[in-house]
Amino acid sequence: MEMLMLKHTRLPGWLTLILALVTLALLPGVSRAANGWQELPQLRQLATHWLQQQTTGLPGQVNVQVGAIDTKLKLANCVAPDVFLPAGSRAWGKTSLGIRCAESSPWTIYLQAEVSVIGQYLVTATPLMQGQVITAQDLVFQSGDLSKLPPGVLTDPSQAIGRSVNVALMAGAMLRPEQLRMQTVIKQGQTVRLNSTGKGFSISAEGAAMGNAGDGQTVQVKVAGGQIVSGVARGNGVVEVAF
Repeated sequence: MEMLMLKHTRLPGWLTLILALVTLALLPGVSRAANGWQELPQLRQLATHWLQQQTTGLPGQVNVQVGAIDTKLKLANCVAPDVFLPAGSRAWGKTSLGIRCAESSPWTIYLQAEVSVIGQYLVTATPLMQGQVITAQDLVFQSGDLSKLPPGVLTDPSQAIGRSVNVALMAGAMLRPEQLRMQTVIKQGQTVRLNSTGKGFSISAEGAAMGNAGDGQTVQVKVAGGQIVSGVARGNGVVEVAF
């Protein structure tokens, strides 16, 4: 019976080194670490996670998308990369963010990102005339990407109910603060009653309002003797004063 005999042959040192390097290069994820380069997909994941943390608490369903990093980019490996928003950027809509390394081989890169916020906002249920006071029946909710809407679009009915519109609005119009004004509950020169209550005391006096004010706005009142007192305007000619 013939037996196959394998003979161990010692390879030259230079050939052994080349074979070892080739083997390492073929192992996934090893070549970049061996060369000291930063894993680019990890930076993108880091940026995505950072933006998700920054947008916690926003109204609605938040979706974060971070743009790809050029695969040809070579960055020195960084133990603790730092994500930041450049001046003028914010975690809202189409934006940009940076990642930097402050270690022995510092670098900084910038990425494009988009933060969409799907939520509800207020629109008019019916046409509104200029000066009309808004009621709950005049409002309906509509869903959309809040990041693509004009700044300040109202999302809470309490921001609109009881206020009047400055201009006529069509049905389905978005509502913004500059379109509304508070109803005047105190008029300049009106005789008002100052009320102040606290623990164990209650004070009431009369005075003359020195300006117009809506519910919840601050107004100054001149009382007997010429003293000026500031308080919060309420309905029925009442001004609440805190001491």
